Amino acid sequence: MTKIINGKEISAAVKERIKGEVTSLREKGIEVGLAVIIVGDDPASKVYVANKEKACEQLGINSYKYALPEETTNEELLELVKKLNNDDKVNGILCQLPLPKHLDESLIINSIVPEKDVDAFHPQNVGKIMIGDFDFLPCTPAGVIEMLKYSNIDMTGKKCVVVGRSNIVGKPMSMLLLHNNATVTVCHSRTKNLKDECAAADILVVAIGRAKFITADMVKEGAVVIDVGMNRDENGKLCGDVDYDAVFDKVSAITPVPGGVGPMTIAMLMQNTLTAAKKQNLK
Repeated sequence: MTKIINGKEISAAVKERIKGEVTSLREKGIEVGLAVIIVGDDPASKVYVANKEKACEQLGINSYKYALPEETTNEELLELVKKLNNDDKVNGILCQLPLPKHLDESLIINSIVPEKDVDAFHPQNVGKIMIGDFDFLPCTPAGVIEMLKYSNIDMTGKKCVVVGRSNIVGKPMSMLLLHNNATVTVCHSRTKNLKDECAAADILVVAIGRAKFITADMVKEGAVVIDVGMNRDENGKLCGDVDYDAVFDKVSAITPVPGGVGPMTIAMLMQNTLTAAKKQNLK
């Protein structure tokens, strides 16, 4: 019987715990605040930002939104980040990506002070993840680990294959699996025998952005499959990187799309914001 790893259910449990901690901080006179910067009119970015605002509201976290026009310059954006870095009401700063093409993403990300970098993209935070001494974890990989633990799926000694090597998901995902004692292989567009690599995985994490790319013959019998993808199929319906229907009966556990990893990403952003508030105020 295949287990569906329900991201909505797990994220609700995580958020309930966070809400309790936010409430107890408030009772000590400490408010938790997240600033979100969005530049331009990208529809997907607008949806993500709205979801983050909604989550803040649910949990009692103060949300500060800065919606800037498409033509905003690097200098103007850096000036805003500097202001937020120095604002004690703001515990976490998130700059919604992608930014318009004329802006320098790495310059902007690197200008956020590491202790307020709740996306964990700053080189200092990335380095801390590498050595296993971190304050924040990138939200999507952290969400995946939380799902595996919540579902009592032991990573120790398991062969884990991560398909995708992005800085946001693939690379940090491999590090977090290593920290949980898995044996990790990272695959990508240049990998030879990708099908064989995937089919050897006890735990397969897919984050490549190609609809239904992983088919049943690429999955081991009884494997755990985590689908990070969010795509549209030929009928315009939301789907993941895994052919869910074809793979379902072959695996022991799988995340659906939607309702799998997505809700966890926002829950872990809230966790990072709470962690930042505690580190900045409870010294």
